[in-house]
Amino acid sequence: MTTSLWRQHILPFTVILGLLAAVTVAGDFVLHRLGLVWVGRYLGIPGTILIIGSLIYSLRKRKFITSGNPKTLLQLHEFTAWLGSSMVLIHAGIHFNAILPWLATFAMGINVVSGMVGKMLLDRSRRHVQGQREHYNLRGLSRPEVEQAVFWNAVTLDAMTKWRKVHIPIFIAFSVLAVGHIISIFLFWAWI
Repeated sequence: MTTSLWRQHILPFTVILGLLAAVTVAGDFVLHRLGLVWVGRYLGIPGTILIIGSLIYSLRKRKFITSGNPKTLLQLHEFTAWLGSSMVLIHAGIHFNAILPWLATFAMGINVVSGMVGKMLLDRSRRHVQGQREHYNLRGLSRPEVEQAVFWNAVTLDAMTKWRKVHIPIFIAFSVLAVGHIISIFLFWAWI
């Protein structure tokens, strides 16, 4: 019970986020190494479709649709959003062709991080702090002593609870920027 919130929850989150970055860099490297850079150009399409598909969970959560098990849809949301984001990040690669796609990529990155905060850290951290409180209560500490003992972890938890205030507006910004990028591709590639 005396392990820190940082070591038990935030560090694993950081490692998993680092893995997403490593998968992206490795995927881009492999495509360049094999002379398949053109594949990366088109990975944005299935990646975007997967991200859009991940919204089924949000529609179910807000009762716009009534079918589907919320827990299963949440797992599907997490997987398809992660896979779609990694495809879009490989699609973005290290190419600096225009500002609009990079703004969309940056907004998507922030959205992925905020979604991971909500999923991985918030629930676990709540349980961790509550477990610490129970542990100190069982040891016979008074309420003020318990609150002092968990103070920094509680402050960290409070800051993390604000994640939805970032996640939804950043998703909207990402969506607008992504749609702008897609429209510009249709215009410049003369698809319309």
